[in-house]
Amino acid sequence: MSNKVPEATLVFWAIKIMATTVGETGADYLAVHVGLGTALTGGMMLALLLAALTAQLRKRKYVPWIYWLTVVLVSVVGTQITDALTDGLGVSLYASTIAFSLALAVVFALWYRSERTLSIHTIVTTRRELFYWATILFTFALGTAAGDLATEALGLGFMIGVVAFGALIAVVGIGYYVGGNPVLTFWIAYILTRPLGASFGDLLSQSRAYGGLGLGTINTSVLFLSAIVVLVIFASAIEQRSMRAVTVREP
Repeated sequence: MSNKVPEATLVFWAIKIMATTVGETGADYLAVHVGLGTALTGGMMLALLLAALTAQLRKRKYVPWIYWLTVVLVSVVGTQITDALTDGLGVSLYASTIAFSLALAVVFALWYRSERTLSIHTIVTTRRELFYWATILFTFALGTAAGDLATEALGLGFMIGVVAFGALIAVVGIGYYVGGNPVLTFWIAYILTRPLGASFGDLLSQSRAYGGLGLGTINTSVLFLSAIVVLVIFASAIEQRSMRAVTVREP
């Protein structure tokens, strides 16, 4: 099958950051404001994720709307996992950050041992794709824990969190453009976009009393979901144009 992951373009990173924001605000909205609770919200989102992931795995090529739907649901589930450990089981953010870091390292090690590459440009087998999605899940869970640790436990606040994680991503981007390892810089940036998106989502949605701008979780979620839909439609149009161009070039 052809590569199942899109190129890491500006559109890719924009959708990724907004998907992480939706994961933060959407999970909070369903669990708190709708009143479903963490357990029920987590169960519902997990069922939807499994359905989307099944559809994604059955495709033989990259299909933008299925891929990004899966990413958004992974974001919500990853957030729920961290919230369940922190709020439900009382696990400290320090412990969960360390645990998810180790889990992610193990997945990377198993992936590289099996496939000898961690590149997103070679997701052309089901086994590689399963490694990829396991990695994505742990990056979201780790990013949620690390983001909450920085903005809440360490007291940086949402605004400083956005600036700090944005600056770290900029440093990684500069490292890539001056000759850094593309696979390493990609995965570091991917992990950092999660706490950046979470901090940004909290900054927009939380009340002014807690250091936010007071837009609310539903308004923030709808805003970013709408933007994601527009960008996915744009990405789909680009994908179709590329396929037509390949078809024309083929004899």
